[in-house]
Amino acid sequence: MANIKEIARIAGVSVTTVSRVLNNHPYVSDNKRAAVLNTIEQLHYTRNMNAVHLITGRTGAIAVILPYINLYYFSIVMDGLAHEALNAQYRLILCQSNYAAEEELKVLEMLRNKEIDGVVIVSTALQPEVIEKYTDYGPIITCQDSGERRFSSVYIEHYEAFWDGLEYLTSKGYRKIGYCEGRQNGSSASIRQSAFRTFLSERNLPFREEWMVYDCMTEEDGAGVALSLLDMQDRPEALIITGDHVAAGLIIEARKHGLRIPEDLAVMGFDNQPIGRLLGITTIDNHLYDMGAAAFRIIHEQIRTGSRVPVHRKLDYVIIERGTV
Repeated sequence: MANIKEIARIAGVSVTTVSRVLNNHPYVSDNKRAAVLNTIEQLHYTRNMNAVHLITGRTGAIAVILPYINLYYFSIVMDGLAHEALNAQYRLILCQSNYAAEEELKVLEMLRNKEIDGVVIVSTALQPEVIEKYTDYGPIITCQDSGERRFSSVYIEHYEAFWDGLEYLTSKGYRKIGYCEGRQNGSSASIRQSAFRTFLSERNLPFREEWMVYDCMTEEDGAGVALSLLDMQDRPEALIITGDHVAAGLIIEARKHGLRIPEDLAVMGFDNQPIGRLLGITTIDNHLYDMGAAAFRIIHEQIRTGSRVPVHRKLDYVIIERGTV
């Protein structure tokens, strides 16, 4: 197999020049670059990337742990990550976990084994203490608030955001408020549920277990919630729903059965997704694209500088007023 010394001999240049061409170094004359590239093609030379990684100490790849690829929430975060990764000429390795802890641990083991330079965790089933054990092997960042940990994080304050959403609904005169959540036992979901229960208690608003619905992640789940409302003797006046796709499915199905939005049922979404903009859904914009972009920039800087100091960045959110409340 050809090596760079043989390429240099045949092309009539130094080994340093060959190395510069292979690494796209700008300070090589056009003639020498052409000679090197022609020789590479002639010899069918391919670089031993394992050797390159050993020399540089970097793989040029970051793993991204996310539970599902096909849910819009995660795809928006991925869009922000991918845009920044492309600009930095870094590869992203997508690792779908289905919230299986053993699958997430496999990715963290890749960091231990130096197969990747860092890990971005969009959403996880692992406890923070487990993730912390892997920070000795490289930078890790989560897209959720896990407190002051040894790994970095980018997040919105879900308790505060949900509280403000409930304040907005009560300011419109709604007292009977229901709640649709995705994964019931997720860390962010638990925070939102705490905000919901505390808010209703402090304001002396009615609480009904049947008005709290879990495992709502798709449009079909939202449609199912709409059908369940039709069977209720005592319905909520408003619903706050964690996901504009779920809210959209609910609204479309509710209207099929004669429920008027917002006259019969007010709906507030979460995430400010395109479908929400099309249907005019009032929502809480938690800047998912910015979350993904910020997560990549932070971890890339840590890889570049070798810093192990964790960064914790809280992003803003905003209530987008439209016609469903």
